[in-house]
Amino acid sequence: MYTEPHKHLPGPLLVVAALTIALAATACGDTASPTPAAVVTECPSSPIPPGRPVPAQGAPPRIVVPVDTSTSTVLNPGTAPQIQCGRTPISTRADVAYATVPLPGGQTKQLAMDIQVPQTAGRKPLVVYVPGGGFVMADKGGNLALRTFVAEAGYVVASIQYRVQPDGATYADSISDVKAAIRYLRAHAADYDINPNTVGVWGDSAGGYLAAMTGVTNGDKRFDIGADLNQPSDVQAVIDKFGASDLSRLQSDFDPDTQQAMAPLLASTAKYVNGPTSTTPLTADPTAVAQANPITHIHPTDPPFAIFHGSEDTTISPSQTLILHNALIAAGVNSTRYI
Repeated sequence: MYTEPHKHLPGPLLVVAALTIALAATACGDTASPTPAAVVTECPSSPIPPGRPVPAQGAPPRIVVPVDTSTSTVLNPGTAPQIQCGRTPISTRADVAYATVPLPGGQTKQLAMDIQVPQTAGRKPLVVYVPGGGFVMADKGGNLALRTFVAEAGYVVASIQYRVQPDGATYADSISDVKAAIRYLRAHAADYDINPNTVGVWGDSAGGYLAAMTGVTNGDKRFDIGADLNQPSDVQAVIDKFGASDLSRLQSDFDPDTQQAMAPLLASTAKYVNGPTSTTPLTADPTAVAQANPITHIHPTDPPFAIFHGSEDTTISPSQTLILHNALIAAGVNSTRYI
């Protein structure tokens, strides 16, 4: 279930447009010393990480409920290539360590990020990219083509690692890691030409879920753990691409065979919510699941959201982002959902 493609995704140009609207890109200060920049004529592809799970064989998953588009903008993205790179030189700094975090058993893990900086004058808005991976992996090398495209549009893009369920992590640990990365980048804003006042978080799938949770927990100090605590972890914009919201209903919209095939995912997700040693299913503790749901944390002052979901996504049902979008709108938050 972790590698089934997310279908009929809307145009990448809208990701940049949404960021541009949400983040007021103001230039301030001088640039840091220039570093060697890579100029590409084609958008680079991401390597396939080792150990990626193989999709289960059998009948393809089917969504058996209608896709609700009543509060969303419906797009037809077409099939032609939508992005092109090579407009702007990009400097990339790989494997920048940003935190050392605890693991069960007294061990620790060093988390790193890859940072792309457009070689243009002035400070730039920052986008922290949170990769997906079904809560079991977090490959910071993923989605390189679109990250490069966004960087060339004038954003510093930092793709981050974070703790996942096989590390013994819970969702709260992953959120803390995202916020630690944001604080680190604000503390080192001058090193990467970042305007620390304009920070967005962008994620796909599991990363979309974590991006949403990061946005709705602005100011919640329970998730600010680690270094650079003199820096805020708040964000000014959220881009949620086909992220989950209600983890207890991940299988609800699918046919019976698919629901049965999703059992291992649900068991892993239950540990991600309740803790690595827990045997409690997601449905057995509604309070814990509610705390892991971004709608529980929504506040009218939350940053603007742009939400994207494919109408034929058979990994994360479109209803997952609909739940979040409608709750944001009801609370008075600026949210736009594209289907």
